[in-house]
Amino acid sequence: MKKNPEREAVVHPFGPIFDTDSRVLILGSFPSLVSREQNFYYANPRNRFWPVLSAVFDDESGRTIEERTAFLHRHHVALWDVIASCTIHASSDASIQDVKVNDIQSLVDESRISHIYTAGSRAFELYERFRPCTIDAVCLPSTSPANARMKLQDLIPYYKVVRNDVEEG
Repeated sequence: MKKNPEREAVVHPFGPIFDTDSRVLILGSFPSLVSREQNFYYANPRNRFWPVLSAVFDDESGRTIEERTAFLHRHHVALWDVIASCTIHASSDASIQDVKVNDIQSLVDESRISHIYTAGSRAFELYERFRPCTIDAVCLPSTSPANARMKLQDLIPYYKVVRNDVEEG
C-alpha cells in the first residue's frame, strides 16, 4: 500500500501545559500546522479556543504564550493532545494515520486532574480507541474554524463544565 505523498510524519513539537495543581485536562487531537509553526496550542487566530476559555472564566487569556500559559495555571486547567506522533496532511484531523498516543496517565498521576475533556470528536474518538488513561473523557465541540456551524456564543455554554469542575475540585 502506498503512503499518501501529501501526508508527512510528524512528532508533537511541544509538551503539555500543566502543574501539580491542575484539576481539569483538555485534550486536542494534534496541533494544527499554525500551532506547530508557532510552537503552542490553538495558535490559529481563527480558532475560538482562547476566546471560549476567556469567556468561561471571565478572564482575558492574553495573546502571548506566556500569558496563555499563566491563564491555564491560574485556572488549574491542563492542556495537551492525545497524539504524540502521526502522519498528517497539513491540519486535517481526517487525514491522521499511524497514531502513537501521549502518556496521559503519567500527567494525571503528577497532578490533581479528575476530569478530562476533548476539544472535538476526533480527539474523543482517538482517546476512546487507545484509552491512554483510566479517567473517562467527555467530548466537547471543536473550537476549530472547521466547525463553522457553531459560533463562539454557541460554544461557550458547552465549555462551562470546565470551570464548574475546576471550582468543585
